[in-house]
Amino acid sequence: MRLGSLFSGGKDSAFAAWKAMQDHDVVCLVSIVSGNRFSYMFHTPNIHLTGLQAEAAGLPLVRGSTRGVKEEELEDLKDAIRKAMEEFGIEGVVTGAVASNYQAQRIQRICDELGLECVNPLWMMDQEKVLMGVIENGFEAIITGIFAEPLTEEWLGRRLDKSAARDLLKLRASHSVSPTGEGGEFETTVLDAPFFRKRIEVIEAEKQMIGENSGVFVIKKARLAIARSERKI
Repeated sequence: MRLGSLFSGGKDSAFAAWKAMQDHDVVCLVSIVSGNRFSYMFHTPNIHLTGLQAEAAGLPLVRGSTRGVKEEELEDLKDAIRKAMEEFGIEGVVTGAVASNYQAQRIQRICDELGLECVNPLWMMDQEKVLMGVIENGFEAIITGIFAEPLTEEWLGRRLDKSAARDLLKLRASHSVSPTGEGGEFETTVLDAPFFRKRIEVIEAEKQMIGENSGVFVIKKARLAIARSERKI
């Protein structure tokens, strides 16, 4: 089946796209740039990098925009998906939803209205397995947004590796932090993935804190680096 993958540039959307690629033909990525950083639907930290990520993956990107008004933003998503249908003949949409009924139900409704299949590779998957699946399958992601206690500035820019996973699982036990950030506790940006032809190298970035437990790691400048096939083992 020809699919368009909803893509925020974060770990869950990238992991879901890769899992969908095992059984389907993902022919494009679909991203929404929201003017509301507190959007109910859309990831916002470093959303401007999705063009570079799409280039790294060798996939076309359908990019939409929205003011981020609750519920109204769904029409903007629907318009972007409709554009992907027209340009790339997609028959379904991939989502990175793990446990959010709010997102899953609304995307399903859009797919129903457009006559598309909704493919949810991560839906109701154990969150620890999602986290470890990202790490163990060669995704390189960094934490680029924190929005909850007890996450503090030192988490920004931190690579999502086994050490970070151990710490997140400890925070799940002590503070009920979702190990995937499904509760909005943190956001990530993917710099490399199994389906990328090149990785993304961060050239310039800045931490911007808004209080002790809220901030973003803004990637101001980045470039494509060496292709996977050219790397030394």
